[in-house]
Amino acid sequence: MEERNKTLGEFIIEKQEDFQYSSGELSRLINSIRLAAKVVNYKVNKAGLVDIVGAVGAQNIQGEDQQKLDVFANDTFIQTLINREIVCGIASEESDDFITIKGKDECHNNKYVVLMDPLDGSSNIDVNVSVGTIFSVFRRVTPIGTPVTIEDFLQPGVNQVAAGYVIYGTSTMLVYTTGRGVNGFTLNPAIGTFYLSHPNMQFPKDGNIYSINEGNYVHFPQGVKDYIKYCQLEEGDRPYTSRYIGSLVSDIHRNMIKGGIYIYPTSSKAPSGKLRLLYECNPMAFLAEQAGGKASDGFGRIMEIQPTELHQRVPFFCGSQNMVEKAEEFMENANNNL
Repeated sequence: MEERNKTLGEFIIEKQEDFQYSSGELSRLINSIRLAAKVVNYKVNKAGLVDIVGAVGAQNIQGEDQQKLDVFANDTFIQTLINREIVCGIASEESDDFITIKGKDECHNNKYVVLMDPLDGSSNIDVNVSVGTIFSVFRRVTPIGTPVTIEDFLQPGVNQVAAGYVIYGTSTMLVYTTGRGVNGFTLNPAIGTFYLSHPNMQFPKDGNIYSINEGNYVHFPQGVKDYIKYCQLEEGDRPYTSRYIGSLVSDIHRNMIKGGIYIYPTSSKAPSGKLRLLYECNPMAFLAEQAGGKASDGFGRIMEIQPTELHQRVPFFCGSQNMVEKAEEFMENANNNL
């Protein structure tokens, strides 16, 4: 069968032997995410036609207004994973605490925990801009048969066994890795099937796109300001093009295909950064590294950070390897000049 004609289901079965320690659970887990993504995609595509857009009138643990689609996506992914009896725990950006899941006969025999941002960029729904789902999968560290604990979720990104995102855009794509490269699958809405459309996705080593909210320029650390000036300087292949959507999945997806860097640094308004280590940065870092890119907090590897809390925030530099390393140079130089 031609590689690009493979369905996601066929691809998962073919690659099942790649999943160390797994006896089918990880394959079923990816299949569950595929199913939930199709349900959420259906709702996203009806936004504006049904009462599913706008704020729900509550805030999440981050103090952010929850959108109706946030709540729907969160419930859909959680229920799909629970119903399939695949995971022993779930942590979501939309929930205060992690969820412990019992399997058959009230046992805790499943091996994996999932951490997720069920609908990244949901504030853009009202204006018809692409949004996405981000997920990260770890093998539990506590003994099988016991309830999960916070320790199972507070693992560094290097321990991830799978990660990915779904982008709900002009077409719907599921992009994921299990540590053996990155592959993208596009949904054929006519038959509800994901097909392999982007095999072996790779970040170009260099790029000419920088993605950052320049409206916060005055609040950025000096190293970031210096790097932005470098990007704008007319020299060699510069100035670079500024492209910022405000939806992490969309910005990373574009830069992975075209080459570029995404930056959400610390600022005087967000001293720890804004993005969440466990739900956004770790999975995107895993994907970036598997696609030949790089992910950093400006000084070191994102996936080596030891988490200390579920909703921990960190600065995030992610994209083409040479661009991230150049940004790190500016950060280091600014630090040395303090």
